[in-house]
Amino acid sequence: MNDVLTTRVAALQVDTCIGDTQYNLARCKALVEDACQAGAQWIALPEFFNTGVSWQPSLVNAIEDENGPSAQLLQSLSSQHKVVLGGSFLCRLADGSVRNRYQCYNRGELVGHHDKDLPTMWESAFYEGGDAGDTGELGVIDGVRVGTAVCWEFLRTATSRRLRGKVDVIIGGSHWWSIPENWPVLYSWLEPANRENSLKTVQDTARLVGAPIIHASHCNDFSCPMPGLPLTYRGHLEGQAAVIDGQGKLIAHRTYEQGPGVVLAEICMQEIEPAAPVPDRFWLRRRGLIPAFSWHLHGVLGRRWYKQNVKGRQPSVATVEAPAQ
Repeated sequence: MNDVLTTRVAALQVDTCIGDTQYNLARCKALVEDACQAGAQWIALPEFFNTGVSWQPSLVNAIEDENGPSAQLLQSLSSQHKVVLGGSFLCRLADGSVRNRYQCYNRGELVGHHDKDLPTMWESAFYEGGDAGDTGELGVIDGVRVGTAVCWEFLRTATSRRLRGKVDVIIGGSHWWSIPENWPVLYSWLEPANRENSLKTVQDTARLVGAPIIHASHCNDFSCPMPGLPLTYRGHLEGQAAVIDGQGKLIAHRTYEQGPGVVLAEICMQEIEPAAPVPDRFWLRRRGLIPAFSWHLHGVLGRRWYKQNVKGRQPSVATVEAPAQ
């Protein structure tokens, strides 16, 4: 092992306050600095690192453009600490559409971006899927081919197909909800498999692509209305920040119960022969009853709401300052 060149990487787990950009950027900045002090050279922030997402219509006012406060924080911290840093946020494009955009910087320079392929559940109310030609390949850093994926992209076999043989490392993250805790019978029945999926899908993707994954996450509790239903969701985001090798082995990991923090590990930034062919199906693993139901119902309701309330709006004037550097 001493003959193998490794890189110290960090996956961050954030206790997010949904919709509070200023608070979230300050928390992310502190965790990035902790990771840098520990010697991390590559650092992953999660999907929606600046806002989180729930059924909270006011989130529309937190949508930024690709050069807004959240992108500026990524760029400035990457430059200041001379590290690779990436994360995703709701990003309004010049044509008025909104994407869930992952941007990755190396020493302050943009390496590339990727727009998530399909919104998940009520996310459909706030953005639309990326272009068909967007593979998730971000670019090359010091000879290392970099790719990304976020949340339920890890659950779809298409992600492994488009990255297989094309990347040496995947940097990404998730915003994965628990089964509602206020439905105790369903929670006790379905939550163990849901929590397992939130980590196993990332491990499966690493194994099928043959590349290590730096996977960031959120671990906050939250509640919100359930779109289209006279019910309230009360639950949490699953945690599962992790560093995983190209065989799908868990190297370092942080659970929801462990709260916010930094997951550190040494990995070899090199593609290996994938362990198995990519399955010939749409979903990599079974989603479970409630996630499958919500995927369809909230997808339909969300897309309608997005067209009526989000798409085509002009970018709002940023009112959130990035934390001081």
